[in-house]
Amino acid sequence: KQWDQRRVREAVVSTQSTGERVFAAVYKACLDHNLYLEGSLLKPNMVTPGMQCPVKATPEQVACATVTALSRTVPPAVVGVTFLSGGQSEEAASQNLNAINNFGDKARKPWALSFSYGRALQASVLKAWQGKLENVPAAQNELRKRAYANHMACLGKYHGDIEGASAGDSLFIANHQY
Repeated sequence: KQWDQRRVREAVVSTQSTGERVFAAVYKACLDHNLYLEGSLLKPNMVTPGMQCPVKATPEQVACATVTALSRTVPPAVVGVTFLSGGQSEEAASQNLNAINNFGDKARKPWALSFSYGRALQASVLKAWQGKLENVPAAQNELRKRAYANHMACLGKYHGDIEGASAGDSLFIANHQY
């Protein structure tokens, strides 16, 4: 167990360092091109050890690494950070967003911290719908549940009490390309 926690810390530190370099480069380019930061959003991943890492980080570890990376590199003038789910399960994405919003004090997080999930918002909906008209109400109910769970996570008030049809399923797709 101690070995596993050391591996998680090392993986999180490595991912955090990479994120910081990327965010710094993005904002240097934005400033070089006189981008109006007050009219912009950042749409990054959360800092996690990676979906293929055998040991998972806790939401608190994800929150600490993510907020630290953002606070070191993202200008306060940026309006908000809308996280991608990055293949996390619906539940993990909600729990991590909740932990990010609860981490530290507001001064370290001058941006709105929200979500821009695809798979982590739609998986339970699609599972409930199954392409059948008679399943539309069930699919709508799943969407309401996931939207509410993530709304509460944005407020830092999500308690993991909203289960969806695919809430715990991994949504990771190896070598995914857009």
